[in-house]
Amino acid sequence: MRRRALLAAPALLAAPARAQAWSSRPVTLIVASPAGGGTDFAARLLAEPLAQRLGQSVVVENRPGGNGAIGMLAAIRARPDGHTLLVGYSGTLTGKPAVEGVSDYDPARDLLPIAQVTNSPQVMMVHPAVPVSTLTEFVAHARAHPGKLAYGSSGNGSLHHLGCELLKLRTGIDILHVPYRGTGETISDLLAGRIQFYMNSPPPVLAFFRDGRLRPIATTGEARHRALPEVPTLAEQGFEPIPIDSWFPLMAPVGTPAPILARLQEEVRQVLAQDAVQRRAEEAGTFAAFAPAEAVTARMARETAAWTQVVKAAGIRPD
Repeated sequence: MRRRALLAAPALLAAPARAQAWSSRPVTLIVASPAGGGTDFAARLLAEPLAQRLGQSVVVENRPGGNGAIGMLAAIRARPDGHTLLVGYSGTLTGKPAVEGVSDYDPARDLLPIAQVTNSPQVMMVHPAVPVSTLTEFVAHARAHPGKLAYGSSGNGSLHHLGCELLKLRTGIDILHVPYRGTGETISDLLAGRIQFYMNSPPPVLAFFRDGRLRPIATTGEARHRALPEVPTLAEQGFEPIPIDSWFPLMAPVGTPAPILARLQEEVRQVLAQDAVQRRAEEAGTFAAFAPAEAVTARMARETAAWTQVVKAAGIRPD
């Protein structure tokens, strides 16, 4: 398979000219989660302009289930020829291995980074029935009502889960973890008041902040989020920063020829530099943030090690 892919590489990679034909087959971007979340947004942000540059259709395929395992394995087992790629999520790439270790697959071993696509700090939010408007007030409220509040996540080992557990460790609050299969389900239950607290990247929740159905109380970045300038950071409220940016890289199965990876990395860099792409990302509350393959590899290793320490301190176990 690798030899066939290498023989095919020259046909795919002559010169990086705009709209040069990639091949006769469409490119599939696998998203290992339901539609509506940050990973899905990153994939759809990339798909159309990447298709224009490759001269071939690029389709997004949502393959949710198994806390990311179904989509991840589909990408890992795909033919390594540049036609089936994964838009990964940092929680699945770093948090899940920290919780579960390496079993059926290892993202660091079985996938090759191409480039980072988007990066976003998290925003902490509550249902409006919770009588707080800042994280400081939420912590005080949670301390006064131990075990009475619940937070949602998109699964064991997700960034939402690990970030909240780190917040619990640092503040001593007692709030219940309710895992869901994806962002959409979590937000639905938060809107219904079945859970009270959540943290996620802004794109899927900005509209609910604007119409008052959810209330943002803090952001996790070093500076205020440009889409939420009225919301103070953790540091501004006296809390130690929590390093849980959501970031989403484009990845390929091991065995994909190096020239294909290089071509794709350059095309992604060009796409993310487009003003229209950057505006669309910022309007949704995230940032088009290119980083090369080696930076993605280093970030995966660094954050997996950091989350492994949180997992041990919080006593988190696999499902």
